[in-house]
Amino acid sequence: MKSRHNKIWRDFFINIIKRMKRVTIQGEPGCFHEAAARQYFEGEEIETIPCETFSSMFETLSNDATLIGTLAIENTIAGSLLQNHELLRKSNLSIVGEYKMHISHVLAALPGQSITKISEVRSHPMALLQCEQFLRQHPHLKIVEQNDTAGSAQEIAEKNLYGVGAICGEYAAKLYGLEILEENIQTNKRNSTRFLILADPLEAPYLIKNDKINKASLVFTLPHTQGSLSKILTIFSFYDINLSKIQSLPIIGREWEYRFYVNLTFNDYTRYRQSIDAVRPLINEFKILGEYNEFVA
Repeated sequence: MKSRHNKIWRDFFINIIKRMKRVTIQGEPGCFHEAAARQYFEGEEIETIPCETFSSMFETLSNDATLIGTLAIENTIAGSLLQNHELLRKSNLSIVGEYKMHISHVLAALPGQSITKISEVRSHPMALLQCEQFLRQHPHLKIVEQNDTAGSAQEIAEKNLYGVGAICGEYAAKLYGLEILEENIQTNKRNSTRFLILADPLEAPYLIKNDKINKASLVFTLPHTQGSLSKILTIFSFYDINLSKIQSLPIIGREWEYRFYVNLTFNDYTRYRQSIDAVRPLINEFKILGEYNEFVA
């Protein structure tokens, strides 16, 4: 009877997951978050829910457990999005997957203009940073930070702003009818962003691709004692756990103390869990942010 009851509930959740996925994104339609969500869920029907800021996106997710989130967490040029690490830690969401997407920026404006006629360029601070070299080559361009790359393109189109350009993706430029003046303007042509796929913990197990867990994201603090971090790293090494990323952030109100965000990859889930049991007595404020499948193209 219990087995039949469990099967009914499992089938119920699977049917929910198979329905159209509603995915929150930071930014307007056409932004890189939307592109990442559609590529990650390629072949599936999804509805994207735009949010103005990352904070508002987390608030939206907290109010509806059926929603899925797409969150940029780091970029190969600009580094980690530190604010998003903290938003994730404070939330009740679980990481269920990741997507690494090549980022190519364009300079776009209303049709019929040249770059010499553009006096101002608008975009998200991260995109502006990624195109720093291009902007230095065009010092006449006034830089204006905005909340979103696609939103910048949308505003130019809707307000008919001549003399203003947007740094955005090709998809956004075409979506809003802008003309591409310069392509591939990011400083490093090997420019990629890693996005996390987030979900309510109850739905998380049904969203992990391939049912294979080989990566985990953790956050913890350490005692302010000599060698505390090296002891943790030694234990992970003993259990053949690969430390693929470590990010430290200062703890506000506690001078010279840090919170560590760690990504681990492994081939043996049992060995991974054993390593967690081994380090647990040595760390504080421990939280598993997600156990999932490493990047699936």
